[in-house]
Amino acid sequence: MCELFIKADNKLWESTTRSLRIDGMVTSVRLENFFWSKLEEIARRDGMNVVQLITKLHHESIDAGHDLGNFTSFLRVCCARYLDLQLAGEISRDLSRPIAGLDAPAILDRERSKYH
Repeated sequence: MCELFIKADNKLWESTTRSLRIDGMVTSVRLENFFWSKLEEIARRDGMNVVQLITKLHHESIDAGHDLGNFTSFLRVCCARYLDLQLAGEISRDLSRPIAGLDAPAILDRERSKYH
């Protein structure tokens, strides 16, 4: 079992720091390459680049009243949830299908009922 993880391409867990500008403020985000690739995939599905996606997530997190003290952890969890929702059949594996058009409240209700 562990061979699947141990012998994976080590470039997947190497970290890369990217500088980006959110609302005129320059910031940097350091993530493992695996997570950058998932964020790129998520962004592409809805016609965005990674900076646009991260900016949108940042704005919507603030609007929702989230504490953004560890935004990079939030981004990692977004990637994990994306993959989990794909496995659950809530997000299509067809990368040409946007995520923005999904019924998020219904998906969240189904997800909550699984864990409660």
